[in-house]
Amino acid sequence: MTVSGFWDQREAAQKIMSEATRLREQLKSFAEIERRVDDLPLLAEMAREDGGAASARELEQEFVTVSADFDRLEVGFLLAGPHDAANAILNIHAGAGGTEACDWSNMLLRMFQRYCERRGFKVSIMDILQGEEAGIKSVTLTVEGENAYGYLKAETGVHRLVRISPFNAAGKRQTSFASVDVVAEIDDDVAIEVAEKDLRVDVYRAGGHGGQGVNTTDSAVRITHLPTGLVVTCQNERSQIKNRAAALKVLKSRLYEVEMDKKRAELEKHYSEKGEIGWGRQIRSYVLQPYQMVKDLRTGEATSNTQAVLDGDLDAFVSAFLKGKKRSDADVDED
Repeated sequence: MTVSGFWDQREAAQKIMSEATRLREQLKSFAEIERRVDDLPLLAEMAREDGGAASARELEQEFVTVSADFDRLEVGFLLAGPHDAANAILNIHAGAGGTEACDWSNMLLRMFQRYCERRGFKVSIMDILQGEEAGIKSVTLTVEGENAYGYLKAETGVHRLVRISPFNAAGKRQTSFASVDVVAEIDDDVAIEVAEKDLRVDVYRAGGHGGQGVNTTDSAVRITHLPTGLVVTCQNERSQIKNRAAALKVLKSRLYEVEMDKKRAELEKHYSEKGEIGWGRQIRSYVLQPYQMVKDLRTGEATSNTQAVLDGDLDAFVSAFLKGKKRSDADVDED
């Protein structure tokens, strides 16, 4: 930053400034926790000398608080992947199951919106396809915020719901599935070449509630990448040009992820772990009937507080995923 000509390329300089600020904040947080850990023996000695219940409670509370703060800091340091700091593009698709699956997709949409609110992320709906009776068939979100992709990548996979369906007149239990796909919004400096001849661009009238010309003109854009068959749509802007630019950015992000998946698949094949990172695998079960339990099948992380999870409290699951945590069935049973 002290080199002459640093600000000649303003956009690149701003990225470096942002990275420097992020690193300073991490180091500041680490130094603060280090100081508090060093103070714990002093608090323990004071509690022993005092012998009172109040001092013991203060020591215990400080230990629990420091442990929780250290856990959050540790997760932050784990987000060191090449695109973890990037914004995220999150897609939800209803699986087989008709109206019940569409309603489950809508519940997941609400869950992720609440989780992003907790994290201070900005969420925008790029495209949404409503269900015929209730819920949604699919939705595409853009999530903006520091480490948005790093946190949300833990949610990629198939989510399974078991409950007594409100759409089943017989009141029977029903199992529904919805798939979640999360990719990083790549920067413009990542080279992804998309030839115009490989694209089919369709325009149509946007759906939704209308107003301000949103669904009164052919502003919605659907881009099909012919070599791969990938389809991206965007209809949240009034301008067809803006929708096309946004859809093209999502397409490039997905093409980049396809290439990364190919490389990961080769590594998995080499280590005889093929299929561990693959689209369509079931990662988490949400059981509301006959008992209540949310369990991540990759890490074993589980909780009986299903309502908190559906309200966006995903921190324990994301943390376990990022740490590569694997709990035994015995540990889960004890919880």
